[in-house]
Amino acid sequence: MKNSVQVLLLLTAGIMMVCTSNAQIKTVVGKVTAFEEIAVLNAAIQVKSTGEVVYSDSTGSFSAKTGMNDVLHVSAEGFAKRKVRINEETTVVIVNLSLIRKKEAAELAVGYGHVKDKEKLYAMSSIENSNTDYSRYRNIYQILTDNFTGVQVINGEVIIRNSNSFASGNAALLIVDGKEVDNLTFGSILPNDIQKVSVLKDASASVYGTRGGNGVVIIETRRGE
Repeated sequence: MKNSVQVLLLLTAGIMMVCTSNAQIKTVVGKVTAFEEIAVLNAAIQVKSTGEVVYSDSTGSFSAKTGMNDVLHVSAEGFAKRKVRINEETTVVIVNLSLIRKKEAAELAVGYGHVKDKEKLYAMSSIENSNTDYSRYRNIYQILTDNFTGVQVINGEVIIRNSNSFASGNAALLIVDGKEVDNLTFGSILPNDIQKVSVLKDASASVYGTRGGNGVVIIETRRGE
């Protein structure tokens, strides 16, 4: 009888431990993006408590089983790693990754298959990179052709290849310190005066409506700052 009671107590304790263990596990869903709008696929999401690794799908979405208080380690080639803390109330997480501070970061992200919309990634990454010293260039056109894939200068006009053209002609829209300018004004900008250069294509240029159909070149000067 005594042995039966002991067995019963052990079984009860085991069941309680299993139930308690299960109660401490929950499912968290999330999405991995770059620049808050570009889906990152095949990003690795590791759960700290279990070591389990899951991967984001083509939309950047993922699902993982975590503890009530846990940590997710998110990584993808070309991007800086992120650590996300999970608490009892967490059910959905949005993880926004930033490109590492290296010139080849975008190429790594595309080469490893993390980003399908590569044109948008290159356009958005150009906005992020504002630490370049432009004083070593001869003129604004050399800056564009040397630093931005698909940008050409033809007969004094800036042409951005692979842009979805909805406007007449092929020339990109030129914006300097928030104002649209003509080719003459644009070409007269001195490299020493430039603070930041961005090239936008496709969806990234859509904020300018039909005027941005051939792409947009945005210059911020030190005076404008």
